[in-house]
This record gives sequence, structure tokens and C-alpha cells, in this order.
Amino acid sequence: MNNILICKSCLYTSAHPLKITFNEEGVCSGCIIHEEKNSLNWNDRFLKLQKIVKEYKSKLNNSYDCIVPVTGANDSYFIVHIVKNILKLRPLLVHYNKYYNTPLGIKNLANLRSKFDCDIYIKNLNPNLIKKITKETMYSLGSVYWHCLAGHTVYPVQVAEQMKIPLIIWGEHQGLQQVGMFSHEHEVEMTRRYRKDHDLMGYEPKDLVQVSNNLSIDDLHSFEYPSDKSINSVGIRGIYLGNYLRWDPIAQHDLMIKKFGYKSCNLNRTFDAYDYVDSYIYTGVHDKIKYFKHGYTKVTDHVCREIRYRRITRNQGSRIIRSFENKFDKFENLFIEWLGINSRSLNYFYNEIRNPNIWKEYEPNKWKINYPKLRIDNKQENKKVKKFYKINSKINYFKKNKYIIFGKGV
Repeated sequence: MNNILICKSCLYTSAHPLKITFNEEGVCSGCIIHEEKNSLNWNDRFLKLQKIVKEYKSKLNNSYDCIVPVTGANDSYFIVHIVKNILKLRPLLVHYNKYYNTPLGIKNLANLRSKFDCDIYIKNLNPNLIKKITKETMYSLGSVYWHCLAGHTVYPVQVAEQMKIPLIIWGEHQGLQQVGMFSHEHEVEMTRRYRKDHDLMGYEPKDLVQVSNNLSIDDLHSFEYPSDKSINSVGIRGIYLGNYLRWDPIAQHDLMIKKFGYKSCNLNRTFDAYDYVDSYIYTGVHDKIKYFKHGYTKVTDHVCREIRYRRITRNQGSRIIRSFENKFDKFENLFIEWLGINSRSLNYFYNEIRNPNIWKEYEPNKWKINYPKLRIDNKQENKKVKKFYKINSKINYFKKNKYIIFGKGV
């Protein structure tokens, strides 16, 4: 692992799964592209966005202008706010049920639908089928989140095809925001190729069907992308608001809390209280898998973002990562119970997916990470990081933690 580079500006390494690059000064492509936020003319870019969406405004009062994929967390409130209140479009909201739902996420989703007075379509698949798929993707892809990504990225396109609504509006583009895969000026749009290569880890749904498992084509039909012919006949395109607005998740969430009552909460394995409050698993089992496969966790994503926005220093970020990265996942037993496995099976799975280039087993079931260490300069500031998150709720308002398979959120 001696050939792994650490960005001189943020704390991402060259082992990032989205294939980050570095310039001669050792600064990563994500930091370089982020600086566009401080140089682009965002007024001009927003005018360009208004011009794009104008041609999709329906002349019929009972028709939808666009589709907006939503969840009970992330930037859903802000996206719908921009689409409906600023761009004056009539959106149809669509939501894929991930089944790892927190009560808070269900509540946020219900409040979103109510506050913005929008129609919503929700995709609920058979829970037993989801468990079946999850068990297969765990052992073939090392992922418990494949079905979530597959469903969230395909359901909006399926609805667009069925209802002949050509415009889909997303928030930020992960590849752009994290690793600078594109420039904002490229105005990259939704593609089947990006979904397969990155969201689905190179596997189309049909690729999961093997002689050695009990999955069938029918099991995975709901995750299949519409054909190119169908997409072209409707004229479906998916645009990202982050290409036309100066994207800042913290500022956006603060505004959504104030205006629309978005609920936030403390999460156990990261300091970010806004992202993924709808999922018991994203910063839990899914995050531990990320650590064993790639050597870092979600808190590093959040730290690198905040370093780029200059709300924390690199040294402070190193301290934050060190304090959160190995925290206990207090909701792990919920996943074990839901999937019908035991803790021994899950620990065996964790060890099987450990990246041999990153982890070394020095004794049976005892592992050491072989990864560039974060250097903390104790001579630099040792003050606590300013708390810029507004905590207004908790992840569960029931007496017992449990997955909410489906709920009204009231």
C-alpha cells in the first residue's frame, strides 16, 4: 500500500473506488473541481437551467412536468423546493422503498409529501424477494445495498417511460462532487452506463442470475432499465441540479429545517446529522462493508466535503475520522434479525470481503489495516469543531428499534 497517495488538500486517497486522480501538486481531482463552485457564474448557470426546464412545462393543468426521485433524507427536500417553488414545475415524486427504513426517515418522507403538496408513487417489492436478493449480492458482490441503488436509480426511469414524462430531476452527481469525475460545465446527465459501472458495481440485474443460486430473471425484472428504444421514444433525460446551483448540503439542510421542518438526528458513525437519517444500515452494516473493502468509511466522505467548504481544517478532519471510524454499529442486530442470519455468519462475511491489499490477518480472526495513517499535528489547533448541525429529533421515536417496512410517518 506504499503507492497509495493521500490528497494534500482533503483526506481522500488514490484507493477511492470512483477512481480519483491527482495533479503534480498532489491535490485530488475532487478538490480541483470543487473550486469551480467559487469561480463559476451561478446566476448564468441558473438561467440556463430555467431555459432547459421551460420546454418541459406542460400546458395541461392536470399533467406532471417532471419526475423527482425522493427519500426520507439526503437532499430531497431541497430538490423538491427548487423544482416546485423556484422553477414552478409540477413534479411527480417517486420513491423506492429500501426496507432498512428508520421511523425518522418515514416521518420525513410523509412530511415532504404533505408540505410540498405533491403526488407520490412508491415502489414496494416483496420483502422476501428483497431478502433473497440481498443474500445473493452479499456473497457475490460484497454488498447489502445493491437493491437500494438499483431500485432508486431505475424506478424513476420506469415511471418516466410508463407515464411519458421525459424529464427527471436529480440533486447532485456523486462522481462530480466526490472525485471530480466531471466538471460542472460538462453538465453531465443520467446514463445507463454510469448506473451499471458505479451504482451497480458493474452488474446488471440479469448478471446476478447464476446456475449456483436460486435467483431468476423474473425475480430481478423490477430492476431492469427500460430499453434504449423506449427511452429515446419518450425522450427521457435526467439532469442534475448540482450543475446549475452552487451545491452546499449543510446550507441547504439548514434552510429546509427552517422552512419545512426537515428532521435531523445524531448518527453513531459520523458527525453529519442530515445525510442518511432514513436508513439504519447506510452508516452501519453498509459502512462497515465499505471500510473492509476500501479502507475508509462515510465519515471520511463527510470530512472531505467539509474541508473543501473550509468549515473544518484538514487536521480537524483527521481527528474526526479517527474518533468515528471504528465506532460500534448499534443497529447491526436489526439487520441480522431482518435477514435471518446470525452474528457469526455476518462476521464471516466481513472477513471474506476484506481487501487483501488493505487488511492483514496477523492472528486468526485478528486483523490489522495496512493503510496510510492519518497524521495529526498536535501543534495545530486542538479546539473542538464548531457544531454547525441543527439536531431536532432522534432516529427512532419508538421504544424499540426496528425496521419500518412501510409506514405513514405520522
